[in-house]
Order: sequence, then structure tokens, then C-alpha cells
Amino acid sequence: MTLRPRATTPVPARRSLRERGMTLIEILVVLTLIGVVLGLVGSNYLGKSEQVKAKATKIEIEQIGQALDLFKLEIGRYPTSQEGLQALVTAPAGVSNWAGPYWKKNTVPRDPWGHDFVYQSPGTHGDYDLMSYGADGKEGGDGVNKDITSWDANSQ
Repeated sequence: MTLRPRATTPVPARRSLRERGMTLIEILVVLTLIGVVLGLVGSNYLGKSEQVKAKATKIEIEQIGQALDLFKLEIGRYPTSQEGLQALVTAPAGVSNWAGPYWKKNTVPRDPWGHDFVYQSPGTHGDYDLMSYGADGKEGGDGVNKDITSWDANSQ
């Protein structure tokens, strides 16, 4: 009696862990982690960006204030509310000794969010009031939407 090897059907070889692909769950976990990291980094970046704009607005208000002071030195008064900040760029009607422009650009300054500054003269807080309504462009607000004013050096 001779023993013959039994006929066997080939058994699929098991792949090692290195050779197998990623499962759908593993892919979803990785994508979720990437999303969380990008969310944290993105929110920190956006928060810093708005803080920088608020600081830039404060500096620009100070620069506009210097231009307004120069206007007053030459004209003898600050621009009226009706003349507005445009008086720093073009001569108001009826002003003979205007030696401007008093603003370095040929357009009326706007805040870093693209909104017009609010100017009032005479002001309720001094000779003039100059302010930006912040990111939302509306009066009041908190955080990045907080108003930035010429009379409150600690408004931001």
C-alpha cells in the first residue's frame, strides 16, 4: 500500500499586516484627526488675524488723529462732521488756507475690515470722536466686534 499524497486545494495565503490595505474605519479616523488638527490651527490663526486688525485699527486712528491735528494747526479748527475725513484729502468749501492733503493717500481712510471710520466733530469725548465699529461694522459688540475709539486708549 503506497501512500499517495492527498490532493489538496490551495488555501489562500493570509496576507501579513503590512500587505493589507486600510479599512474604511481607519481612513475615517485619520481624516477626523486631520480635521481636528486643522480646526485648532485654523481657529488660532483666525483669532490672531482679527487681533492684528484691531491693533492696526488703533494705530490708524492715532495716525488719522495726527492728520486732524495738522489740519487744525493750519485751518484753526477740526473738520466738521459734515466735512468729515474727506477734508483731509480735498479742501472743504469755503476754506482758503487749506494746504493739504493731510492724509498720505488720495482716498478717505477705511478700517482694516473695509468699513468707513465714524467721525464726529465736535465730539462728545473731546474735540472730535473717531471710531471703528470693529469686524462686524456695527456699534457695540465684544471681542473682534468691539468698537475701537480715539478717546479710549485701552479699548482693545
